[in-house]
Amino acid sequence: MPVPAKRNFIVNFSRGFFAPFRSVRMLRNNPRLIQYILIPFLINALVFSGAVYLGLDFFGSTVVEHIPQGETWYWSVIYWFVWVIAVLLTAVLVFFSFTVVGNLLASPFNDLLSERTEEVLSGDVSDETFSLGRFLHDALQTILMEAKKMWVFVVVMVFILPLNLFPGIGNSIYTLLAVSLTLFFLCFEYLSFVMVRKHKFFHEQKSYIFARKFLMLGFSCGVMALLAIPFFQLFCIPLAVIGATRLWCEEEGLIEHDRSAALVMNYEKNE
Repeated sequence: MPVPAKRNFIVNFSRGFFAPFRSVRMLRNNPRLIQYILIPFLINALVFSGAVYLGLDFFGSTVVEHIPQGETWYWSVIYWFVWVIAVLLTAVLVFFSFTVVGNLLASPFNDLLSERTEEVLSGDVSDETFSLGRFLHDALQTILMEAKKMWVFVVVMVFILPLNLFPGIGNSIYTLLAVSLTLFFLCFEYLSFVMVRKHKFFHEQKSYIFARKFLMLGFSCGVMALLAIPFFQLFCIPLAVIGATRLWCEEEGLIEHDRSAALVMNYEKNE
């Protein structure tokens, strides 16, 4: 029977935030799961390398040439200011291209990784034997579904982009909306691998996420923290898949909640 979402927001946020990081320990204790992240790792490495290369090429050959320069001191200030903004925008483009393309290409393998993770955690092993035909069929369906989600995400991000044209408050509103959308997208993206197998789609997933706001917010922040660590981006996607699957198993009562979260809860009760 599903376990009701707890109301202690500190514990929930902590559980969610550290879920992707705890995936490292789970891989160490269950090395047979590693075989399911090898192909996604190679895909992510290629996509990340390509995104960085294209980003640096775009920055070096296009952006730098159009940065204004002059002899006076204020032109130097303008140059460095625009240069910093260009670096940040290029980094954002690399981040989103890696996240979108990497998730799309690796989605069939991430679905399989989520399924095997649930089996390891719950002990409920599927009796269905592996079939290449079934895998290819499921892979196509998964890619199509992922493409729809990515398309909606990109369209909405482009739609709110003109807010930056309004000085002052427009940029603040855009930043708030963009960060909120990204956080929702991250938890929706990785949780969907396990929930789609349970025949729970957009409306059910949305209700599930908002019923556990702080848990899912913590998870998304944890994923963003992983993406911010250099070279950890290559491992972020499989770690997030495992972490989201573990959270689902905990919430459904298939396994116990993380012990560290329980310690925090006990500490707060004693205060």
